[in-house]
Amino acid sequence: MDEVGDADAMVDFTAPEAALGNVQAAVEARIPSVVGTTGWDVEAVRDAPVAVFYAPNFAIGAVLMMRFAEEAARHLPAAQIVELHHETKVDAPSGTAKATAERMEGEPEIHSVRLPGLVAHQEVLLGAPDELLTIRHDAISREAYVPGVLLALEKLPSLPPGLTAGLEALLD
Repeated sequence: MDEVGDADAMVDFTAPEAALGNVQAAVEARIPSVVGTTGWDVEAVRDAPVAVFYAPNFAIGAVLMMRFAEEAARHLPAAQIVELHHETKVDAPSGTAKATAERMEGEPEIHSVRLPGLVAHQEVLLGAPDELLTIRHDAISREAYVPGVLLALEKLPSLPPGLTAGLEALLD
């Protein structure tokens, strides 16, 4: 990030190798940040003197899927996650799949698929004898992330300094 100027906020949806430098430049300029890039060292800005909001997914439906999967995992003994993304997605498994798995009991296995024609899809399969629960979220276009980004920007001035992680922190 070459120049931050008089920005009210910095929004980063770049690449893992660029995100940390962009956020650090914003922090040095005392500009709060909203970051959707996954695969970078978010812990490096945990104690930033300004708000840094990070979420692995800005689709409100995806955040609800993670919440529902966490609840379901407490009642069904086996689970696996299948995440499907466009062929140019850099990280596998995705940040959303990792975040979902971290919230669930039993460390579910994650399966990653990268193919043309996909945007972002995740399915959580939970099984018990004689039943299967499937929780699925599909982002049909990148427009699905806009409401979550706007929510983060709206809440950014009221967040404490340092790292706030996960869109669910803004939905409660």
